Amino acid sequence: MFWVLLLLPAWVVAGVACTRLCLAAVRAAGVDAAPGGGRELTLYEAAFLSGGPARVAELTLVSMARQRRLLLAHTGWATVVDPRGRDDIERSVIGAIGPDGQSPIAPVRTATAAADPVRGLADRLIRAGLAVPDGTRTTVAAGIRQVRLAALVVFALGVTALLAPVGLLPTAAETPRPLIALWFALPLTLTLSCLVIARIEVHPYSRWASPAGQRLLGTLARRSARGAGDDHAYLATVAVRGVRAVGEPDLRAAFAHRGPYARD
Repeated sequence: MFWVLLLLPAWVVAGVACTRLCLAAVRAAGVDAAPGGGRELTLYEAAFLSGGPARVAELTLVSMARQRRLLLAHTGWATVVDPRGRDDIERSVIGAIGPDGQSPIAPVRTATAAADPVRGLADRLIRAGLAVPDGTRTTVAAGIRQVRLAALVVFALGVTALLAPVGLLPTAAETPRPLIALWFALPLTLTLSCLVIARIEVHPYSRWASPAGQRLLGTLARRSARGAGDDHAYLATVAVRGVRAVGEPDLRAAFAHRGPYARD
């Protein structure tokens, strides 16, 4: 029977995707061994937990630009104004720009994100139980995407089985189509149920922060909202939300620029 041949892969796809999501959720919960105590996140830590190494690089560039130690042009170029970095990550930015003192922003961001200071920051957050280890970093978010894809595949296979012409494909004429639909509804229900449970139990889905890290991020976000207008609160918002939170149009355009690059 043709519809049975479609039902089997539907169950396999649904079962594998849901199993991976469940295992990912268990591993993510296991990372929450260290609740973070009463500590507060630094801006760099908040940036990493919110958006990973690239967000740390973006935050550093924005911070240095606001302090007039770095010029970020709307054309997508970074120019060093003060060559003295105040910490290892700022020195990584200056080193990535190079001896000429000018460079496109995109390669600077990439080089800074891959530099040793950012990797060291990640290691410290992992040891503190605030960041997800490399081996499980994308598991929950990727698991959600896999289950969503599995639901679409099951639905498509079910529609194919129901609409297959009896004369063209050997869809069992003796099997009522409502019964075929019911059989495909079972794996579809499984995938949709997993998505609902994941939404309730493990939302928000974070690629970088453990549950403990997410709680500290929530605390930081609330404090930033209360301190709106303060420079630290502004940078905290950038750390959590990324460059889309940047208020200055020229500065936002600098990050949005895509080559070819032109010097001012």
